[in-house]
Amino acid sequence: MDERQFGDFARLAAPLLVALEGLIEIARDLYPTPLSVMLEAIGRRDEALAAARPDLSDWPGDMTELADLLNEACDQTLGAYAALRAADPDDRMQVFRALRGLTRAEEALYPFSWGAKAISRFYLPAHRRNDEALIRKIATAPDRKGVGIIHIGDPPGARGGTSLYVPEYYSEDRAWPLVVALHGGRGNSRSFLWNWLRDARGEGVLLAALTSLEDTWSISGPDIDGPRLPSVVAMMSENYRVDPARILLTGMSDGGTYSYVAGLEPGSPFTHLAPVAAAFHPMLAAMADPNRLAGLPIHIAHGALDWMFPVEMAREAQAALKAAGAAVTYREIDDLSHTYPRELNPEILAWLDRTASGRT
Repeated sequence: MDERQFGDFARLAAPLLVALEGLIEIARDLYPTPLSVMLEAIGRRDEALAAARPDLSDWPGDMTELADLLNEACDQTLGAYAALRAADPDDRMQVFRALRGLTRAEEALYPFSWGAKAISRFYLPAHRRNDEALIRKIATAPDRKGVGIIHIGDPPGARGGTSLYVPEYYSEDRAWPLVVALHGGRGNSRSFLWNWLRDARGEGVLLAALTSLEDTWSISGPDIDGPRLPSVVAMMSENYRVDPARILLTGMSDGGTYSYVAGLEPGSPFTHLAPVAAAFHPMLAAMADPNRLAGLPIHIAHGALDWMFPVEMAREAQAALKAAGAAVTYREIDDLSHTYPRELNPEILAWLDRTASGRT
């Protein structure tokens, strides 16, 4: 970048990051908190971004791609705020659709995380943002194939596709935990990846997010998604050094429910399960192979205010799975409704490490 382009970027970065953090807060705290209250608390961060946004149209040809990415991040962020302000607050699906701009903006901005410290910190969990050694390690990692964000399927996130994240500083000198993450109903891997990317990047975790073959996972009827989960574990193990004692299957909503369905199967490659905001039926525990359940670490997380799958389902899952012999950790979050709590990921990864001994 020359001096002019650096100045444009510097003026834009701070208001863009502040606006994105506002969208993350809204996504986390909606329903229990009304949308109007959230928007008032967040303030006019979108207006501050729009006012600071420079004209990038005259960036030279070799910088056009970067200018396009910055414009896309701004457009998606501002579009999300505009859609939220225009949404019917009682139409939850309309509100959630408005928030799709958040992950699209995160994806567009991510390429700047290598060269700009402020952007790099944004893509780390809060407790890692002042870790200068980690930031230097990321910034000085060699530019090579097989690391970073990798989409399998065309277009990215299409039905049946897979989105991977391999930390840019990946090396073969140690075994890495693998997290396989499943989206909720009508979601996709390209979007759901961002719920985990900060933590995978900060803690050194291999990440694979899958998209269901149909609108949601094959929870009932023929299990068309089942064979794909062991396949992605095998693919990651062939190409990267995966720790066989730390292979986690997690998911949100329907993805969490399917993590029970697939993860309790005999011969499942997953050493740990972590369903979030999932539906549960006692038959899942009753029909599971006792040998599979015996000592299996399962981390259940659920919002006490969940409006889609009442928290009683999670309490029932805890009791049934514990009685069946699983090693259950239960986390009920008082202020959470039916949304993904990104702040819980460090706890889940710490639990994964703590309970990994002997899980091969």
